[in-house]
Amino acid sequence: MGSETSIAWTNHSYNPWWGCQRVSPGCERCYAEAFSKRVGLTVWGPKTERRFFGDKHWREPLRWNRHAKAAGERRRVFCASMADVFEDREDLVEPRARLFRLIEECTDLDWLLLTKRPENVRRHAVQGGWHGSLPKHVWLGTTAESQAYADERIPELLKVPASVHFVSYEPALGPLTLSGAACDRCFRPVYAREDDDGGEVDGAPMCQFCTHEATFDWFGLGLSWVIIGGESGGHARPFNLAWARDVIDECEEADAACFMKQVGARTIDTDCRVGTYAPEDKRSIAAAKALDLGTRTFNLVLTHDGKGGDPAEWPEDLRVREFPA
Repeated sequence: MGSETSIAWTNHSYNPWWGCQRVSPGCERCYAEAFSKRVGLTVWGPKTERRFFGDKHWREPLRWNRHAKAAGERRRVFCASMADVFEDREDLVEPRARLFRLIEECTDLDWLLLTKRPENVRRHAVQGGWHGSLPKHVWLGTTAESQAYADERIPELLKVPASVHFVSYEPALGPLTLSGAACDRCFRPVYAREDDDGGEVDGAPMCQFCTHEATFDWFGLGLSWVIIGGESGGHARPFNLAWARDVIDECEEADAACFMKQVGARTIDTDCRVGTYAPEDKRSIAAAKALDLGTRTFNLVLTHDGKGGDPAEWPEDLRVREFPA
């Protein structure tokens, strides 16, 4: 819960508390919930207590900050891997305010706050003492495991001023596009206008929510970093490498940073660029069924790393690990 972390895109992970509750399909195989249960803690769900820590734990980031300053380099802190900072509970009001005060002290660290509840950020930020934009060394992100949750959460994310806005496309549960038209007034996705026969009408798409013409996409409205990852674990849901390629291409086109974290434990490649083609393999058949591929040919990607986190085992075009400038 402190200095050491296996998360490839951060230097440290810090948890001001443990515990959360599920809010969407991305939570169904939550590693944090499973780990909590393995160590005998019941901290998941709306009625369970959260696990809090003493003063020694709260001093850890101050030490990391001193080391970063002495080294003359910025280091990243993922907060929180075992919780959601913006979960809406009365018992988290004071710990969250204490966290914000700690973050303000640690100015040589970049704090990465990732949430599935971006609609709560502005209210909790004000409640905890932050007004207007977030501190410059706070990066704000949201999880978008599918297009539906991207469409719901990214507009809420972009409404909060921050130096870096990022999206975690993990666990990736379906194809995702981030470069479609978006409204620069309410940040919601918008689509091409259609006539009565369903044909596309020329001109800028119109926002159905505020009737404003869309002239930007989410990258143009401030999204600057995307993390991609397939699901890990014994019951991982399938991840198609074609989904990752599409998002990597979008990031490159938009000059946004992209970080391919892992290909997951149940990975296929419908582009058939790499892997072991095993049409009779039980895993291959199960993956095809889960993704409704029918008899379509594809490759089953087998990795020695159970999470698929070793870039040396990936196709070369997926070995992208960038950070925002």
